[in-house]
Amino acid sequence: MRIAVVGARGQLGAAIVHECAASHDVVAFGRADLDASDEAAVTAAMARVKPDVIVNGAAFTDVDGAEDHAVAALNANAFAVRALARAARTHGATLVHYSTDFVFDGTATEAYTESVRPNPQSVYAASKLLGEWFATDAPRAYVLRVESLFGRAPGAGPAKGSVAGILNTLRSGGVAKVFEDRTISPSYVPDAARATRQLIESRASAGLYHCVNSGSCTWLEFAKALAQQLGVEPRFDAVRMADVKLRASRPRFCALSNEKIRATGIEMPAWQDALRRYVETLRDEVAHQVADRQ
Repeated sequence: MRIAVVGARGQLGAAIVHECAASHDVVAFGRADLDASDEAAVTAAMARVKPDVIVNGAAFTDVDGAEDHAVAALNANAFAVRALARAARTHGATLVHYSTDFVFDGTATEAYTESVRPNPQSVYAASKLLGEWFATDAPRAYVLRVESLFGRAPGAGPAKGSVAGILNTLRSGGVAKVFEDRTISPSYVPDAARATRQLIESRASAGLYHCVNSGSCTWLEFAKALAQQLGVEPRFDAVRMADVKLRASRPRFCALSNEKIRATGIEMPAWQDALRRYVETLRDEVAHQVADRQ
């Protein structure tokens, strides 16, 4: 298959390129190559590529910034998806689009399933939900909700996000500030990329899937497990969400059930296993850097 990956330089997009390149014809578009919110540019790019699958890894992810830059968030997270869905329809292509746990209000007490009605509480969350709806304009679409992404593709740039921030703080001997009352289902980027490839190749039923590692934990529990895997002192400033002033609202409880994607035959490993593998890649990188200097 010919797979066009939009946002191919980002954390998830780069992992998709790495995962699919060995067995498919992958055409990668970084932000400098294609502004997905420019529908004319999308139309022209996809006319050249004629993809079988379009994977959208591009997004506006500044949750607080979206409150002040709503138009930018909507352009990237919603209208860009509409442009890609229209291109997918023109070429009879499958569209893969990624969404977020933020579409929920966080008031649940058990893991959200795909059948639960969203209730976004921020501009960012609303823009991502609108993107989910626009994705269905494609003749065949997979909308995959991920959350709390960590890890990266081999050879990709520095990891970003909350986990990378906690990791860097722990490694430097600092005190990491983490939520003790915010529950998540972490998503290891290589696992999400593998699941994406398997969905595309299996021709599983199109639709909405939660694509997260199995299980859930608070950010504090995750950070403690990370410190243990790293073998460093677990120094944390545990805070509650009510005590932190943030520009945009976050869902307090946002564990996601991945039973639906498991029913297709795709296993999402436990977050603890994913974290162990992630730390192993960090050790391998350090070993290679030492060897290169010798």
